[in-house]
Amino acid sequence: MTNKKEKIVHTATELFANEGYNATSTNKIAKNAGVSEGLIFRHFRNKKGLLDHISKELDEKLTKKLMLILRIQDPKLVIRKTIELPFLVDHNEYNYWKLQYKLKWEKEYLYPIKIQPLIDKLEWAFLQLNYQDPKNEAILLRQLLDTVFLEILQNHIKSTDLFKQFLLTKYKV
Repeated sequence: MTNKKEKIVHTATELFANEGYNATSTNKIAKNAGVSEGLIFRHFRNKKGLLDHISKELDEKLTKKLMLILRIQDPKLVIRKTIELPFLVDHNEYNYWKLQYKLKWEKEYLYPIKIQPLIDKLEWAFLQLNYQDPKNEAILLRQLLDTVFLEILQNHIKSTDLFKQFLLTKYKV
């Protein structure tokens, strides 16, 4: 990707994540990226094309993180790595993940389908560890981690190490 195209993607991600897709014009993206608005259209056809490009990058980031967990065969390690996941996200990627949370409400981007393999793996792990209700335990942990990650992204959880340790202790992993 060219430097200008990267700048457009980075700027659009930041604006979409913090101001919302509908509230962000291509003109504003161009100004903040220091490029012409025409360059956005040349690379992405329109604002929706730009969002689709960013969404594809988000999918790749999510898939890469999930694949690390999905390959694990030790059930306790699956739970541990899943718990650690939101705490390990690089601060420089927060805007990508904020945007992911905004997009998860859009049917077109099908967030539940993207995260289903992780839920299935967690269910397997809880089943291996003889939890009473592995399916609901997996869903509960995913929902809990979703909330925790959202709090981290909004900078509401300052002492993340303490909270991560709480979860690791709670699940005995």
